[in-house]
Amino acid sequence: MTNIVLEWLLNNKIEVMGAVLGVLYIVFSVKQNILTWPTGLLTSLLYIVVFYNSKFYAGMGLQAYYVAVSIYGWFYWLKGKSTQTQSVQVRKTSAKMWGILIIFSIIIHILIFFILLNFTDSDVPYLDSLTTALSIVATWMLARKYIEHWLIWIFVDLLSSALYVYKNLWPTVILFLIYTVMAYLGYTEWLKDFKKNKNEQLS
Repeated sequence: MTNIVLEWLLNNKIEVMGAVLGVLYIVFSVKQNILTWPTGLLTSLLYIVVFYNSKFYAGMGLQAYYVAVSIYGWFYWLKGKSTQTQSVQVRKTSAKMWGILIIFSIIIHILIFFILLNFTDSDVPYLDSLTTALSIVATWMLARKYIEHWLIWIFVDLLSSALYVYKNLWPTVILFLIYTVMAYLGYTEWLKDFKKNKNEQLS
């Protein structure tokens, strides 16, 4: 039994490493720790390989986007710490910003769906493009510390878990179920922080 487990781990070492780093990434995100970004960057590099091998082409492209956003978020959070007495603060998304994000999500979804449907052999083009579009928006919101990005992640992570079951990516299924729980915890923790900062500003 031990040999079977070890053989499986060796055959899936890239995915397992990505899943472990992914758990660390979400923990750091909840804690608003700057290590969110280097950990996320490494996770994304590993998952580019995993998703390419599984024909999750939109997901693979999303990981490349995560690499870029990780660099951006890393810089943005560090800049906030260097120019203020405290780190960049959690904030809520305005109605105007929601409108922009919804329109952007729809456009990105349609564009990715068209590409997957016409130029790849993807067998899940609609859901792959949907989760990718929402993930692009949610990751940008994380970099800017909009609290509602956690709510988007709850939906995306649950839907993604079902997709990865279909693709037999079991370490990734477990990872995204953990992501779902952590997204809920992240929302509650960030909400506490938001209320605390708001009360301090009023006092």
